[in-house]
Amino acid sequence: MEKLKARWGITSNFQLIIIFIVFAITGSSSVYVAKPFLSFIGLEAQNFSDSWWGSILYWTLRIVLIFPFYQILLIMYGWLFGQFKFFWAFEKKMLKRMGLGFMFS
Repeated sequence: MEKLKARWGITSNFQLIIIFIVFAITGSSSVYVAKPFLSFIGLEAQNFSDSWWGSILYWTLRIVLIFPFYQILLIMYGWLFGQFKFFWAFEKKMLKRMGLGFMFS
């Protein structure tokens, strides 16, 4: 735990627990929040082929479409739990590594 705290620049175990809670809540709720949107645009498993590539295409599209919901919710929950500064820096670092750093120039 000490290595993780040093890597993230965290000083207390309480702050680390809050950050883990935010990650857990965000992962679960992003799927829950995105579900009506995915149904609205017709992204449901039965709309894809029964062959092996149909399920791969379905899950790939689902993950790609849920990703923006996750990013937004991560910042929102981070703010609600008083960790906005940490999660904003985390978002910028992650998006830069994914090649989307131009959004913060």
